[in-house]
Amino acid sequence: MKKIFSFILLFSLVSNAQVRQKNTERFPVFPACEGMEFSALETCFYNEVQTFVYNKFKVPEHLNQSNFKGNVIVLFEVTNQGNFKVIYVDAVDETLVAESKRVFEQLPKISPATYNGQPTYAKYTIKIAIPLQSVAESKALKEAQIEAEKTSSVYKPNDKFLTELDSIKYKKFDNPQFQSHLNIPFSHSYYAQFDDEMNQVGANNHTASKPFSYAEVSKYYDLAAENKKLSKNKQGWWGKKFWNENLVEVQGEDYWFTLNPILDLQFGKSDPSVSSYTYVNTRGIQFNGGLGKEINFTTTVYESQGRFADYFNRYAESIAPAGGNPAIIPGIGIAKSFKSDAYDFPLAEANLAYTPSKFINMNLGYGRNFIGDGYRSLLLGDGASPYPYFKLNTSFWKIKYTNIYTWLKDVRPEVTLDRTYATKFAASHYLSLNVTKRWNIGLFESVVWTNKNNRGFDMSFVNPIIFYRSVEFASSARSGNALLGLTSKLKWNNQIQFYGQFLLDEFSLSDVKAGDKSWKNKFGYQLGAKYFNAFNIKNLLLQAEYNVVRPYVYAHSEAITNYGHNNQSLGHQWGGNFRELIAIARYHNGRYFADAKITVGKRGLDFNNETNTYNYGSDIYRDYDLERPYDTGVVIGQGNKTNVFIADLQAGYLINPSTNMKFYGSLIYRNFTPSTETALAVKESTTWFSIGLRCDIFNWYFDY
Repeated sequence: MKKIFSFILLFSLVSNAQVRQKNTERFPVFPACEGMEFSALETCFYNEVQTFVYNKFKVPEHLNQSNFKGNVIVLFEVTNQGNFKVIYVDAVDETLVAESKRVFEQLPKISPATYNGQPTYAKYTIKIAIPLQSVAESKALKEAQIEAEKTSSVYKPNDKFLTELDSIKYKKFDNPQFQSHLNIPFSHSYYAQFDDEMNQVGANNHTASKPFSYAEVSKYYDLAAENKKLSKNKQGWWGKKFWNENLVEVQGEDYWFTLNPILDLQFGKSDPSVSSYTYVNTRGIQFNGGLGKEINFTTTVYESQGRFADYFNRYAESIAPAGGNPAIIPGIGIAKSFKSDAYDFPLAEANLAYTPSKFINMNLGYGRNFIGDGYRSLLLGDGASPYPYFKLNTSFWKIKYTNIYTWLKDVRPEVTLDRTYATKFAASHYLSLNVTKRWNIGLFESVVWTNKNNRGFDMSFVNPIIFYRSVEFASSARSGNALLGLTSKLKWNNQIQFYGQFLLDEFSLSDVKAGDKSWKNKFGYQLGAKYFNAFNIKNLLLQAEYNVVRPYVYAHSEAITNYGHNNQSLGHQWGGNFRELIAIARYHNGRYFADAKITVGKRGLDFNNETNTYNYGSDIYRDYDLERPYDTGVVIGQGNKTNVFIADLQAGYLINPSTNMKFYGSLIYRNFTPSTETALAVKESTTWFSIGLRCDIFNWYFDY
């Protein structure tokens, strides 16, 4: 009579160069397994071997007496003739090795394994755990163990590992962002590289609504091919990452992401200056990615310290917020003191884009937007600090319709309560229509309202196709501030285009007819022209632009509902009451670039001194109903008439096109001549030279 044995057989197929598991393979066939296929045949084969070993295997007597427990590993082969052949036995006792070989020599000849219908040999392993156990006993024991584990309160360590991470498949990174709906960071210098391609006669796009997505630009300008042209032949990892690639770039099945350090390191000297040098020290990180074709995202975090030329520092401090912080850096945000004469100004930007169809694109972001074809925008510029927004783009036929809902801040002491800044909101929409293959027109409307009386975000403005001016009027004239705008662009040919904007903040027909230059006629306009590949010099862009904004534009009878954010204008950075002429030249050749800009302007500033506190219409944060010196005879330049001349030259070398990192030198000459010198209007000529290394992913505006 047999003794009670415990027998566990676990079989695993050993991978072999000659044998692979495919649908065309078939396991060896015992007579009892005839007619079976696939997994049923595999199970039958294992059970037959296990049963045979159980019936024939005799544990040596000396091991039985010592209650031996252990494993015997047998590697065996079923030849192409159907014979069993032991290749190797792993056991702690030689008698177990001999017994294993004896048993396997007695296994009967069977039908061999086949591959594509042809007999072949196959290798297998068997683990024999001693004491032995039959197939039925082994199955019953296993089921009992599973049931016991389900009801047990004792945790049994699990040595099995999942293979999900190992099964992730990666692809070679082929710059999928160039076909994505990720926003291209808005930089005038970078956008100039494809501006001519976007403005070809007959193109059915809408260049006034910025930033563009890569998908919009790639239809006209082969970003991938241009990027490849700039690629340097580098073999080493460091060389590729520094000159050509993202620091981290991963692409898989329907997803991709990149990770890059962001630098903006500037060092310079200005004259006159209260400090020995100027500098910007920005370190940051940017994470971009895409999930499928519908979802794209970007987030950038900056940590910065710096100080600037005296005129820029004075302006930053003149718009300081309530609460003790010394300044707001234009275009960046609130700054803290750093050391004795510098600022600390952190910044974060983000955008999540969802594009469910070719008609709809939605963006939830924290950043800036721009409406227009010029260097400046009178309607919505990018010179203010970033803000939270939701943007809906709808494109069909010859139309692009953009809706932007924004959450803004007023940080003046007058509206700060319990150290909390006041909240206000803006809803804007811009309808762009390609009337012909050469002519585009656009209609713009924006309304700003405050959180007064716990109004919150007024759902009256959520409807994207409603006329905001009528809703604002129905809510009461003092509860909101509405602006209307018109844009137009004419493509003379593929090299020359003309563009313009008209902004209407308030209009009185009776006063226009009276011809007495009433203060109520608050409007501004822009006229501009671009000459692409000027004089047939490839990549040379020439641009001229004239901007005029009358006094009191962007302001309101309730200062909090002005067209501003963080003490900065959402339209033109100079506010109201000015004329400005700008001439720009941009050129690039390979990785080399050069930009030149000249600004000539006339501004009418307030005096803000003991003898004159009148509001002449330049400061949009003053109530235009208070201390207004004139009701008629209002002209541009009234007040402290100031002449402005700024020349800005910049040249450099593009180090890495993936991050738009540039090494550059910059020279700014600024002559500011007010008729009366005040604390904020200082008569001076400034020369400011800088060199730097920066990722050019947003616009710095130093032309104040």
